[in-house]
Amino acid sequence: MKKRNLALSALILALAGCAAVPPACPPCPSVEAPRPAVKPLQPASWADLPGWDNEDHASVLELFKAQCALLAKRPLWLSTCESAQKVGAGDNESVPPGVDSLRKVGAGGTAPGAAKAWFEENFRPWQLVNPDGQREGLVTGYYEPVIRGSRTRKPPYLTPVFGPPDDLIVVDLAGLYPELKNLRLRGRLEGRRLVPYYSRAEWAAEEARRADRALLWTDDPIAFFFLQIQGSGQVELDDGRRIRIGYADQNGHPYRSIGKWLIERGELQVHEASMQGIRAWAERNPQRLKELLDVNPSLVFFRELPVEGSGPPGALGVPLTPQRSLAVDPRFIPLGAPVWLATTRPNGGEALTRLMLAQDTGGAIRGPVRADFYWGSGAEAGEFAGRMRQQGSLWVLLPRWHTP
Repeated sequence: MKKRNLALSALILALAGCAAVPPACPPCPSVEAPRPAVKPLQPASWADLPGWDNEDHASVLELFKAQCALLAKRPLWLSTCESAQKVGAGDNESVPPGVDSLRKVGAGGTAPGAAKAWFEENFRPWQLVNPDGQREGLVTGYYEPVIRGSRTRKPPYLTPVFGPPDDLIVVDLAGLYPELKNLRLRGRLEGRRLVPYYSRAEWAAEEARRADRALLWTDDPIAFFFLQIQGSGQVELDDGRRIRIGYADQNGHPYRSIGKWLIERGELQVHEASMQGIRAWAERNPQRLKELLDVNPSLVFFRELPVEGSGPPGALGVPLTPQRSLAVDPRFIPLGAPVWLATTRPNGGEALTRLMLAQDTGGAIRGPVRADFYWGSGAEAGEFAGRMRQQGSLWVLLPRWHTP
C-alpha cells in the first residue's frame, strides 16, 4: 500500500509538472493555478467615457434610427428601436461647444439634450477588456478606395476582379453547433473530400482559365490588394462612370499582414509599415511584388453594387457613415450597437473620442478591444486610414434591460 501511495504521489507530481524528489531535497514548488480569463465586458458608468458630455448625441441618434429598419427585427434591439422613434423633434438648443462641424451633420432636428438623455435612459455602458485584463487595444482605420478599371481586359487593365467562384463551398456550422454561429468553413471538393479552397498564391494559376468570368479588370495589383483588405471600393471606368464593388465572400484562409512580414525581415521599420510605406516598398521592388502579396493567403471575392448612400454597405447591411461607422468583432460587440471610442488621431497625440455605431466586421478585427475606424471614400480618407494604428479603449452601449 505504501508503494502504491508513493507511486500515486509521483504521478500527481509529474502531472503537475514537477518530478518526485527524495525527502531530503527541498520541497517541490507549488504549481500556481492558471488565472481565469477576464470577462470581456465590465460594468462602467457614463462618467468613465472621456468626452461623453461634449458629444453630438443627436447626430448618432438619427443614424441609429436609420439602421432600425434592420435592427428592429432582432429581439435585442426591438424595444430600443421603438423608443428611439418616439424621441421628439429638436428645439433651439445649440450643439455643445467643442464639437466639430462633422458632428453637426445629420442631427435631424433632435435636440442635443434630449438625445443625450435618451441614450442614458435606454443604455448601460460596458467597457471592453482583453482576456489578459488590458483595457486598451489596437484601433486601425479603413476607407473606400477608388481605383481605375475596365469592363474588358486590355492594357493596362490586366488584374482581374472575381465574384465568388462556382466551386467555392461554404459550410455554416451554426445548424449543428449553435456556439459556432459566427464561424463558417470554406473549401472545395476533391472527389468526395472537402479540402481548403485555393490560397492567394494558388489562385494565381486559376485566373487564366477563369478569365472569362472576371467582373472587371484593374490597372494596379497593389491598389486592388489594398481594396481587398478594405472590403469594398469604387472603380472608375474609362468613360468617367463609377461602380462600387463590395465584399461577397472569401476563400477561407486567415488574414496575414504584409506590413508585419516586411518588418520581421528588416525591409521596413515599424513607423514605415503604413499603407503608403508598403506601396513605396513595392514600387522599389517590383520583381518581389508577387512574393509580398502572397504572404497574405486570404482572397476576397466581390459583387457589383450601385454607387449610392453615404458609403458602401457594411456587415450590418446599412451604408457606412464616414467617421461614425466602426468595424468590430461581433463575438463581443453586437452589430448595430453604439460604441464609445477613446483613442488618438493617426500619427499624433490629439484625442479622438466619439460615439460610433458597430456596423461592420473585418478579417483582421479579432478580440474584445479591437476596432477599425471608417474614414470615408477617396484619397484623403485613405491618407488617414493608412496611417492609423493607435491604442484605444472601447465601451459598448447595450440596452439597459440586457445583461451580457
